[in-house]
Order: sequence, then C-alpha cells, then structure tokens
Amino acid sequence: MKIRRKSKEQALEELTIESGENAIANKEVEGLTQWQIIRRRFFKHKAAVASLIFLTFIIVFVFSAVDANFGPIKTKGWWKWSPDDLPDLRFGDCPNDTIGCPTISLVPKFLGGAGIGLGEHPFGQDDIGRDYFSLVMKGTQRSIQVMFIIGFFAAIIGTVVGAVAGYYRGVVDNVLMRFTDFIITIPAVIVGSVIGAKFGNLGAIILAVYLGLFAWTGLSRLVRGEFLTLREREFVDAARVAGASTRRIIFKHILPNAVGVIIVSVTLLLSGAILLETALSYLGFGVVPPDVSLGLLINQYQDAFTTRPFLFWYPGFFIVSIALSINFIGDGLRDAFDPRQKRKITKKEKQNARAIARNQA
Repeated sequence: MKIRRKSKEQALEELTIESGENAIANKEVEGLTQWQIIRRRFFKHKAAVASLIFLTFIIVFVFSAVDANFGPIKTKGWWKWSPDDLPDLRFGDCPNDTIGCPTISLVPKFLGGAGIGLGEHPFGQDDIGRDYFSLVMKGTQRSIQVMFIIGFFAAIIGTVVGAVAGYYRGVVDNVLMRFTDFIITIPAVIVGSVIGAKFGNLGAIILAVYLGLFAWTGLSRLVRGEFLTLREREFVDAARVAGASTRRIIFKHILPNAVGVIIVSVTLLLSGAILLETALSYLGFGVVPPDVSLGLLINQYQDAFTTRPFLFWYPGFFIVSIALSINFIGDGLRDAFDPRQKRKITKKEKQNARAIARNQA
C-alpha cells in the first residue's frame, strides 16, 4: 500500500491559503474594540439572535398582557380578564363533552376554519371558570421574576467566592472550594424542596432569594479557574508593582478579563433556574397558592391531562420556549467570547485566497 506524501510545494500552498483566509477574517475586525468584536460575533450567530428576539417578545408580551408589579411600580395589562375574575364557564359546545375549551382559532375562513382570532378565552378556562390565558401570563411573569432573582444572587455570590479563592489560593482556596464541593454534593432538587417547604409560604420572591443562595457553586468553580490563570499575567504583576490594593487588582484588573466566562455561565444558569422553579412548584415545594407559576399550574391540573390536555400545553410551551431561548443565547455568547472562534470563510473567499497563493508562488 502506497502512502501519498505532500510535496513541499503543496504544503507551502496550503499554508499560504490558510494565511490568506486568516487575513480575510482578521480584516473585518481590524480597528474594532474587544466589545465591538464580541457584539459582531454574537449577531452573526443566527440562532442566538433569533432566540434573543423571541425571548424579548415573550417578556414584553407576558408583562403587558395582565397586571404586573415591579416593587412599588404597577402596570395595567391590556387583557380584559384577570386571574381573579370568574366569568361564566364555557360548556356544551366543547368537544368530547369537556368544559372550558380554548376559543383561539388559527385557521382562516377560506380554509374552512372559524377565522384567525383569540376569542373570549383563547387558552380556555380552568375548573371554576377562571380565564386560563390570564393565569398562564401571570404564572409566566412569576417564573421569569424567580429566574432572574436566582440568577442575580447566584452571579454575585459565585463571582465573589470564585474570585477570592482563585486569587488568594492556599488555605483560603481550600476552605472555600471544600465548602463549594459540599454544596455541590447535595442534589439541587433536595435543597430546593427543603427551602420551598420552609420558605415557600413567604412568597415567590423570598423563595427565589433563598434558592439563589445555593445556586452559585458551578459559577464559582469556573471563576476560580479563570482567576488562577489571570493572576499570573503580566498586567497583574504591573498593577502590584504600581502599588494597587488587592481589592483593586481583583475587581478592576482581573474581573473585567473574566467577564466573558461569567456572562456565559450566568446565562446558562438562568435556564436551569426556571426549570428548578418549575420542578419545585410541580412537586408542591415551590410557589404556593394564591400565587401562581408555570410549575404550579401544571401541578394543579395534572388530573385533567387526559380530558383537557390544553391545561398542560400552554404552560409547557412557555417553559420550554424560555429555557431553549436562553440556552441558544448562551451558546451565542460562548462563541462570541471565545478568542479561538474563527469566522466561517465563504467559498468565494477561499477561491480568492487560492488565487493569491498562486500569484505569490
């Protein structure tokens, strides 16, 4: 069996072509700042951009549909029913002799449907006649609020713990990381169940704060690893020689260079946060009535799955949509912050690079 070996001319040509492709990719970012390069890379990630637009639409739609509270600020929703209203329960014209069926119609009249419209109760009604659209909107509001609160506290604690452990090393690192390992060994659902059983009746916001106090472990380990690498860099040594304090070195010099890892990790942490809240509420350890969340809606109507499955479709759609959107956004941010990520060279640009290589040869 003969083994074909590349000639020196072929190897030189491939090296020249690769250099030409790199030059084409580098030309686009010439003269741009680091954040401009990151923004450009992110917006070239089509799935991440589409997910960002979709997630923004969901948040705006949900918080504008029904009344929302942002601390002392209260907004009025455009939907006519609220979760507390009790309109007449629809029955008689529902299929399979069910009650409270959805009135939304997506089939145009020219195709034999009832026409495109929301109707009186687009997502149907629950057992006592409450409008399910308003319930799902209110539940999505609460789940999103819990998600962001968990992410906020986890980001702060995880960043501080990881930064201190990675910078000081030694005894401080060992103590903090062993404590982190201890928290990691306890399953998140068990921790959440204990917290939910103890503090769930205090409200969703208090529950989210306590959950955030235990959701930082993964982030802290990533930040620690980044700090262990960055603390040995030349700019940190220069800051020490210049007389900068330890706090200034950590938060002014090292932390800005680790922000990429933090942003990506927090983004993916948000996806896990909404799934954790959903799981706890479904198990009965999360948000409790009279409050409402997506997981609680699924829990309350699990007995009606076979007769009225639409009571699961709509909360499930928002749970999956939000989680997937955040994951895609996280993937886009990861690629944008990765300095090893190269732009995909088009076929025409490859041909131009080969032509340049032949001319130089």
